[in-house]
Amino acid sequence: MRVTMASVAKRAGRANEDFTGAVPTAAVLIDGAGIPGTETICRHGVAWYAARLGGSLLSLVHDGSLPEVLGEAIGQVTDEHRDTCDVADPISPSAMVAILRLSGGLAEYLVLGDAYVVLDRPADTPLVVTDPREVIISRSYQPALEAATQGGDEYHRILRDLRANRNRPGGFWLAKDDPRAADEAITGSLPTSELNGAALLSNGASRIVDPFRLAGWPEVLAALASSGPAEILRRVRQAEARDAVAPDDATITHCTDLGGSDL
Repeated sequence: MRVTMASVAKRAGRANEDFTGAVPTAAVLIDGAGIPGTETICRHGVAWYAARLGGSLLSLVHDGSLPEVLGEAIGQVTDEHRDTCDVADPISPSAMVAILRLSGGLAEYLVLGDAYVVLDRPADTPLVVTDPREVIISRSYQPALEAATQGGDEYHRILRDLRANRNRPGGFWLAKDDPRAADEAITGSLPTSELNGAALLSNGASRIVDPFRLAGWPEVLAALASSGPAEILRRVRQAEARDAVAPDDATITHCTDLGGSDL
């Protein structure tokens, strides 16, 4: 498998809360999530959580089904800071997860949260895999957040209410402190013979499609093949500046030659 990656932090001098990495037959992307106040709950922070979770996933990635692997990785990282941090607090660090794994002639995928796996099918439209539950619930809180003074007590109360929907029935599911969240991930597989490649994107990078509408997914895959991930991120940053949208950490991992290193 051939892998190219690009990642940019939301602004200079700030830790990138995304993580991506690969081994010869798998790739993972972690989109870390936190809100103001997280640092009072966890002394390590969101970037630490994302990097630790990504590293654990890469070391475990062939040790079971993808939900089993993710559950084990969540448990490992939670145990690393359980004694020093309030891991169960609703605003403790969490993350969205995307995994691609090659095994037995299949490209297996897992998505937890609103990260993306996009599978490039030359004989069909791209298969776009994401989990919209957090986006849907977050939009229901948006009017109240916009009415509150940003950074004020009411604003933070609303954010806490929103985060209380994490990892509960009727809410949304992320990697955090409970390994059982992995059972809620979206999973599937396609034969590698049917694919030209695959892309893993954090939601900061997926902005090129939604909300900026600079390209559809076929065009994104074509641009990745011709110009690489850094060009997509450059276009996202331009659109953020043009529309006065606050930038986000943005990461893309592009995988090709999927049949060349299968297990």
